[in-house]
Amino acid sequence: MTDTPAQPEHPYRRILRQAYRLLLRWLIPAGVVLGAAAGGVYGAVKPAQYSATSYVIAVPAEKSRSDPATALGFAQAYGRVATQLAVLGQAQKKAGVPAAKLRSTVRAETSPDAPMIAITAVSGRPGRAADIANAVSGALTKQANKTKKATGIALARLSAALAPTEPSSLSPGLTSLVGACAGGLLGGLALLARPRWAPADGERGRAQLPAPAPAADAQEAR
Repeated sequence: MTDTPAQPEHPYRRILRQAYRLLLRWLIPAGVVLGAAAGGVYGAVKPAQYSATSYVIAVPAEKSRSDPATALGFAQAYGRVATQLAVLGQAQKKAGVPAAKLRSTVRAETSPDAPMIAITAVSGRPGRAADIANAVSGALTKQANKTKKATGIALARLSAALAPTEPSSLSPGLTSLVGACAGGLLGGLALLARPRWAPADGERGRAQLPAPAPAADAQEAR
């Protein structure tokens, strides 16, 4: 049986194959460069955001027999109420921001070990961030103290929010670094999910040819 002569690969196909290999070689570096550039532009264009935090603590009310564990439990409960409309509706006038916007710019965090609530506000202006945090913590304290006779727990402002001196949002350098990591990751995923290049016609023909029989099998056949 004679071997079928391999057909020469078309020049255009060879050019496409070389371009495809070159693209795979530079896919990850290109993703890193593009991601870093996109992240840097995003960090430079996006306005800076400032965060200010006011701290409120839950304490036993006067002539109350509540223990620290009870104060801790109420602090967890008031932390969930701090971002609800009942509190934000009272704070919106003093903060100068509608309650709907307050809900997206204010967050409340509690500690599992201490009866303390941290109320953080985010704004594009440092003074406005501090005003919002103090307005919400004041409204929460006022509302909680209305029921201190029934609950035995009162809220007191432990620390007022101050205007921050530095933005809390990421700098252009950090966003560029994050973009570079994301671009490299996407480039690697695209490299893993790439379609396999189909073999040339000549290579396909050679791959289908049967392997030659060993010499021992040929002698037995005689």
